[in-house]
Amino acid sequence: MTRVAVNGATGRMGKTVIETAADRDLEVVVGFDVASGEVDGVPVVDSDDIAGTLTEYDVDVVVDFSIPESTLPLAAACAETGTALVVGTTGFDEDGVARLDDASEEAPLLKATNFSQGIQVLNRLVSEAVATLDDYDLELMESHHNGKVDAPSGTANTLLETIQEKRDVEPVYGREGHAPREDDEIGVFARRAGDIRGEHELILAGNDEVLSLSHRAEDRGVFAAGALDAAAWLDGRDPGWYDFGAVVDA
Repeated sequence: MTRVAVNGATGRMGKTVIETAADRDLEVVVGFDVASGEVDGVPVVDSDDIAGTLTEYDVDVVVDFSIPESTLPLAAACAETGTALVVGTTGFDEDGVARLDDASEEAPLLKATNFSQGIQVLNRLVSEAVATLDDYDLELMESHHNGKVDAPSGTANTLLETIQEKRDVEPVYGREGHAPREDDEIGVFARRAGDIRGEHELILAGNDEVLSLSHRAEDRGVFAAGALDAAAWLDGRDPGWYDFGAVVDA
């Protein structure tokens, strides 16, 4: 049985990961967060010695849903101990991504901006649609709960990267005042309200028609399940940087 640690254990996603793991062939043995305690019987520690805790609890894989400032020292500890790491945290700058890449040279690391299988399929459909309808206008929209701090979302940025691999477009983040649309732009819009789990939509418009490609998560459990699938898949693999698409295709 894969032994799992959860970073950000008392947050929305961390709690959901722990709850979801109870129905799977995985055992969450410890959690990390700013305050110690427990979640569903799992001890949560604020450890100054992450590497020591990973060794003490014999952790195979860490699932991380936190903030970059918490993920980066965790990644360094995983590199030190050779512990696999699944990263669901978003909002890293270039230096942060480089530090994760360094960690992946010593331990298997899988990073995804979204652990929904549906989003993986959406991303592939977006690539095909944008390449095929290469003269259609593009608009990208996303919605999340009122506590999400990064905008646009990591998933929206991933979709944008996929689009820019096929089309030379510049993002315009919202519009205000006199703002005529340019041919080489894509509007990107972020909404934050209530407890929205996650909604993403790409509109392609032209030739007197509109194509809408969208995904809506009904429950954050879908992301927890995907992250745990990734943890089980990553356990025992060689050091390196892995993609969630490989888990979906397995």
